[in-house]
Amino acid sequence: MHISFLLHNAYGIGGTIRTTFNLAHTLAERHDVEIVSVLRHRDTPVLGLGPGVTLRHLVDLREDGAGYEGADPAHRRPAKVFPAAERRYAQYSELTDRRIAQHLRRLEADVVVGTRPGLNVHIARQARRGPVRIGQEHLTLNTHSRELRLALRGAYPLLDAVTTVTEADARAYRSALRLPGVRIAAVPNSVPAPGLRPADGGNKWVVAAGRLARAKRYDILVRAFAEVVADRPDWRLRIYGGGAEKAALRALIEELGLYNHVFLMGPASPLEPEWAKGSIAAVSSSLEAFGMTIVEAMRCGLPVVATDCPHGPGEIIDDGVDGRLVPVGDPPALAGALLELINDDDARKRMGRTALAASGRFDPAIIAERYEALFGELLARRRGHRLRGAWHRTRGALLSGAYATKDAARTVRGVRTA
Repeated sequence: MHISFLLHNAYGIGGTIRTTFNLAHTLAERHDVEIVSVLRHRDTPVLGLGPGVTLRHLVDLREDGAGYEGADPAHRRPAKVFPAAERRYAQYSELTDRRIAQHLRRLEADVVVGTRPGLNVHIARQARRGPVRIGQEHLTLNTHSRELRLALRGAYPLLDAVTTVTEADARAYRSALRLPGVRIAAVPNSVPAPGLRPADGGNKWVVAAGRLARAKRYDILVRAFAEVVADRPDWRLRIYGGGAEKAALRALIEELGLYNHVFLMGPASPLEPEWAKGSIAAVSSSLEAFGMTIVEAMRCGLPVVATDCPHGPGEIIDDGVDGRLVPVGDPPALAGALLELINDDDARKRMGRTALAASGRFDPAIIAERYEALFGELLARRRGHRLRGAWHRTRGALLSGAYATKDAARTVRGVRTA
């Protein structure tokens, strides 16, 4: 198969980029795979793509490059196809509209996969007839505005399939958008094995990672850790990531006197060595579309204590077996679950081993097989439709020919006979 992914910006950092690279690299072992990045702002990707995958871009935003297009007047005019309600709308333009349309009209592929709502709309409306059209949803339907949902409701019926990263979100798409004839499938993100020795559960570190954003509720985690320190002052917390909440979190750490126990480490790439230095992972989010950091931590042998927020944690963690789930926004509950594992070495290490084994279901090879099965099903359905269409056209031609012959037999020298 020739599989083409359409990605916002392959040269940045983010969960969608990482999981697209993982999937593309694995699929490239058996298929012809390309990633088309709408935007390019640096020379090389930050994340490793690996061999076998072709990477190209549509609009060059490298200011020092000879092909810089950021000053193109068309790039200063607003996009008309990319939905205005989409979070990345400000980065799209008349120029991106035109380049994406040209790309999709010329695309020779068996399958084209969009990786965010705005790009899925482009594929639905502009991809030429032929390729199977798939729209991936890496965010939840509930996080989309009413305006964006209306735009998707108008475009998504033109897709062959929509994939979500959780079963809960797939159910939401089936019930709320009602897309007859569109296959809606839940396929989780993939996370490769880290290639290093897993955590042994002996270090006195709790580790958290992700954007320092309001939805991650690190303030809840810091307050919970104040209760942990009151009971176990020998344990410490490292939080990896950057973002808008950094100053507020630093002030809270100072206010609670945790400057010797809670550390804002900044971004780290790769993150796997930092997970492996810990013994417990913590997630305090109010919302997780999936929970990549949960799987990453489990793949490094850490049990994860997470809030049972929509949608991902409850589909990843088996509560009490490979981690713990606690109510959202409840520092005492989060502190209690952390202390359970901190104070029970055997349980902590046992859950870590179980988490390591259970996380194997997110291996890229397994997720790629699920996508291959979906692609194969949709291609077979497309071929079936074509065969049925050809059969009906042939049958119609044969019937019209037969009727024409009969009609001619009834006509002698232009005179109609009975």
